[in-house]
Amino acid sequence: MSETQNDTFVTGYLLYLLAASSEQASAQFHDHVRARGLRVPEWRVLACLVDNDGMMITRLARLSLMEQSRMTRIVDQMDARGLVSRVADSNDKRRVRVRLTAEGRDLAEALVKDARRHETRLLSALADTDAARIKGVLRTLLDVLDRPDAT
Repeated sequence: MSETQNDTFVTGYLLYLLAASSEQASAQFHDHVRARGLRVPEWRVLACLVDNDGMMITRLARLSLMEQSRMTRIVDQMDARGLVSRVADSNDKRRVRVRLTAEGRDLAEALVKDARRHETRLLSALADTDAARIKGVLRTLLDVLDRPDAT
């Protein structure tokens, strides 16, 4: 979208801008993920676990932007493929944690490196000050939206 284009409601609407930017940037990387033999939801699981192995399904579903029932099916499929395993929580045997297998960790770490390179390329199109601020602004927005009184 060029700067000279007059904003319509949609093209100037924050939610459109966020969604369209995410959709386009994600589509580029998701092609790479699929070429590595993964579906996008599986990539999200690996990405979440690489720095926080042993998450509970509920937390994993939230961070992966999935419903818990869908997350359970994805984890089952990844377990069958040898990418993750389910482990009983040491403090409460009724709770199950999801852990990366060695194969899953190797794949996750490689893809995270690729994702970081992709992010660097995206941010390089912005002025240095914009690139430095954009993540902080988006984190603040997410924090505000996570508040119970946010509407």
